[in-house]
Amino acid sequence: MRSPLFRQQYCLRAGERAQPQPSPLPGIMATLTVSKLWLIAHRQAPSCASSIAIASHSHSHSSPFLTRLLSRSPPLPPLRSWPSRRFGVSVKMGREVDVDVENMDPVQKRLMFDDECILVDENDNVIGHDNKYNCHLMEKIEKENLLHRAFSVFLFNSKHELLLQKRSATKVTFPHVWTNACCSHPLYRESELIEDKYLGVRNAAQRKLYDELGIVAEDAPVDEFTTLGRIHYKAASDGKWGEHEVDYLLFLIRDVKVEPNPDEVADVQYVNREQLKEIVRKADAGEEGITLSPWFRLVVNNFLFDWWKRVDEGTLAEGADMSTIHKL
Repeated sequence: MRSPLFRQQYCLRAGERAQPQPSPLPGIMATLTVSKLWLIAHRQAPSCASSIAIASHSHSHSSPFLTRLLSRSPPLPPLRSWPSRRFGVSVKMGREVDVDVENMDPVQKRLMFDDECILVDENDNVIGHDNKYNCHLMEKIEKENLLHRAFSVFLFNSKHELLLQKRSATKVTFPHVWTNACCSHPLYRESELIEDKYLGVRNAAQRKLYDELGIVAEDAPVDEFTTLGRIHYKAASDGKWGEHEVDYLLFLIRDVKVEPNPDEVADVQYVNREQLKEIVRKADAGEEGITLSPWFRLVVNNFLFDWWKRVDEGTLAEGADMSTIHKL
């Protein structure tokens, strides 16, 4: 049979308000037990401490120490989230919760935890996988050197104009910035892990062109992508999120029907060379609130205009260099 003291402690831990059973032990032992429970409960969940305080009332008449302890305790907050010591984290029902995730757009939240990115080493060899959330946390990127595979599609129409997109304001990394037609990640799945002729990356590019821009597979055949090169870069989006990628650069020359997905894309436009140069100038000058994604700027500064010339000349494939990973 359980002792009366055990029944008293069990009631207190469970938050019950029934009258505790008389303790056969001296009053000081009961006082210490209740005091310890109150301190633990107040540290872990202030609302539970209030139940213990009520239940301990029967001992307060025999313990001046407990009376002083309870009278000096701070006001107890209501049962809801309250700040923890970690930045960007709150606590709900004793569980730490990432505030940024709680406030995240539902679509972006789903992608953050459902999508498994491909982890690679600096030579682009597959070494594992992790969810999109972890792969884009700057803390993990810096501490664990997490590096994942990505791709960037540069889409030209028959007039050799380049399609740009403005990323949606709900994007977790680099929201509301202008960039190339489509930028994303091959996922850790069989169809997107195929290394032969980079077919896995091309399959992923076809998938995301539809997800983001509504471009159907028939308008973006995987065989018509030209894989031109790879860059390795790291860029912080804000204090928490960022990118660390081996990015495959794909060109596609097709007239396509574009129907942007508002969860991913805020705006689109085709530009010629001179129009793009003006956009870059405005971004550099901070005019009209124009900003560019870091990977797009790296490609513009290092490769794009030379490759664009090859698009005009019909010699694009001759400009490919897949043996080098350019660390920028």
